[in-house]
Amino acid sequence: MEGMKSELKKKTLCLVALLTLSLLPALAQYVKKTDLPTVYIETFDGKTISSKEVYKYCRLHYVDESGYVTSYDSVSIRGRGNSTWGLSKKPYKIKFLNKEKFLGKGFAKCKKWTLLANAGDKTMIRNALTSCLGEFTSLAFNPAAKFVDLVLNDQYQGTYQISDQVDVRPHRVNITEQDYPVNDSTDISGGYLLEVDGFKDGNYFVTSRYQAPIRIHYPDDEEINTQQSRYIKEHVKKFETALASADFGDPQTGYRAYVDTVSLIDWYLCTEISANIDGFFSTYFYKEQGDDRLFWGPLWDYDIAYNNDQRVWSEQGLSSSVNAMMADIAYSGSKKWVNRMWDDPWFQKTVYSRYRQLLDKGLVDYMQSKIDSLSALLGQSQELNYEKWGISRKMYHEMVLYSSYDQYVSDLRTFVTEHCAYLEQAFAERKPIEPTPPFKPADCYYHMVNAKTMKAIGVADNLAVQQTNDRESESQDWYLKAVGDYFQIVNRSTELVLNDPTMGEIGPTTNVGTQLNTVTPDESDSRQLWNIVPQGTAGYYNLENVFSQHVANLSGGSAEDNTAILSYTSDSRNSESQNRLWYLVANGPLPVDITAIERVDEPENYALAYNPQAQLLHFGSDTPQALTFMAHVYALNGRRVGAFRANESFSMGKMATGVYVVTWNVGGHTRSAKFRK
Repeated sequence: MEGMKSELKKKTLCLVALLTLSLLPALAQYVKKTDLPTVYIETFDGKTISSKEVYKYCRLHYVDESGYVTSYDSVSIRGRGNSTWGLSKKPYKIKFLNKEKFLGKGFAKCKKWTLLANAGDKTMIRNALTSCLGEFTSLAFNPAAKFVDLVLNDQYQGTYQISDQVDVRPHRVNITEQDYPVNDSTDISGGYLLEVDGFKDGNYFVTSRYQAPIRIHYPDDEEINTQQSRYIKEHVKKFETALASADFGDPQTGYRAYVDTVSLIDWYLCTEISANIDGFFSTYFYKEQGDDRLFWGPLWDYDIAYNNDQRVWSEQGLSSSVNAMMADIAYSGSKKWVNRMWDDPWFQKTVYSRYRQLLDKGLVDYMQSKIDSLSALLGQSQELNYEKWGISRKMYHEMVLYSSYDQYVSDLRTFVTEHCAYLEQAFAERKPIEPTPPFKPADCYYHMVNAKTMKAIGVADNLAVQQTNDRESESQDWYLKAVGDYFQIVNRSTELVLNDPTMGEIGPTTNVGTQLNTVTPDESDSRQLWNIVPQGTAGYYNLENVFSQHVANLSGGSAEDNTAILSYTSDSRNSESQNRLWYLVANGPLPVDITAIERVDEPENYALAYNPQAQLLHFGSDTPQALTFMAHVYALNGRRVGAFRANESFSMGKMATGVYVVTWNVGGHTRSAKFRK
């Protein structure tokens, strides 16, 4: 029996080998065109694809990065897209006979996939970049982006992008799939995949309040029944009714009760960051089973985003979308919803704060790195693509035409940087007006920065002047020392305090124009005492002197360095005149008081002290002979500058001005203190 099995195994291996050898000549013709994978598609009848409704049978051969060929039989292909189907470089949809994990592990196992031509995007990476942007935010479902070279019926077609079909599947829009057919026990509350679709394709309805055309993608046309259609239409109506209501901003009864606010804000920000003029014309959203909220995304169809649509200037009268918000200029669809949301202070505030979070997280650098990596990936393929299609040939709505691929990529990079900077300002201007809070100083230095020039108050020859804001300049560092209900404003560099030397008759509007100066501290002198008065809605303050009742004013509003800071009129313009308005910007912690070291039991009670006049560092104790431990002195950069025995002193005379750290060890306990020379 074992011998028969062995003989059968040998015959089987021989047959496999013969079959493999017989296939080698056929497979040898399928090779990579560039360093990207190559997809070969051959229609059974040898004719081109002329319809985006009727599938045509074909064979597909996928040559991966290593050159390995995977062949699929009985595949179907048809055209896809709306206006892009009319372009010479056409997009396609392919459908396998069985579900295939076409892009490998971590991607969907599905029958339907798209071949995006990206014909109107000369970089060919805008869709892929937007998918990366979705991943950078909180959006759960972001379409795959696998770049390939496409050969159709032995004719090279160019660089294409394999991407997911937007449908309900694991690794796509992974929500609950409803029973089919629906029965009495089916929970029809979800899931649903919907799209605000300006083209009004497929199974769609138009909302009564905002006239938004809503296409139902899932359940699909062949499976959805009347009960399901009625349910989802009524649910969208509830959302719109809440959005249009008088209390639409109420989190319990307004529109927020019907939306997932996290995905809503990030979807909207992605639409603005990408400057997608079609972002509201085509908006995907979905509803999960047992959840009343509508979730937003995935992001889809962004090839004309990032300032790649000339209709911005031909129809909107703008030379560029770099300084424009899509809520103002984009095409209709979900735009009416968004503009209603902009009336909600919560939406205003949350858009701004979330955008600031994304910027702090490194949004711009992230997008620039993705632009670099994606464009580098297409290095060889784009050259072959534009040999066929022409790099400077107008294909669709391109805003600009260049003679090289690198110029298009550079244009995209510049737009991302400039548009992201614009959005920070635009969102800040739309966020809710909040009063400046009363000033409560922290244990830190402050820069006092003028609202008009963004320059700081510094000191020159003991006079208060304007200087270019320099976070490293100690002459611009001030700390606020509380004196009763007022403050002394103490300069870090000189230890002198801000003073109003106005002479003669005093009062809010009398004898104004004297330049402020700095003097030796005297807490009993009201010329040295100041009120920090909140003004306006942007974190502004007046510096109001207790003696003169004047406010600190930038002379003439000049942007020149060394412009005088004056004691000036205090009146109703305090909240309006930028010459009188100041930001107080924290600029590093105050040095620790070196005499505040906790007392220790061994060897005896002692304290560390620094004498600034003699520039000597020493320990004090009733029993100095017991202070036998060593102390070490370090600069803030960690460099040790000296050491001394605790019963001796250490001279700081030759050390540079700055903050130092002293460390020592007693009884197994390491202690340290900061001081400033």
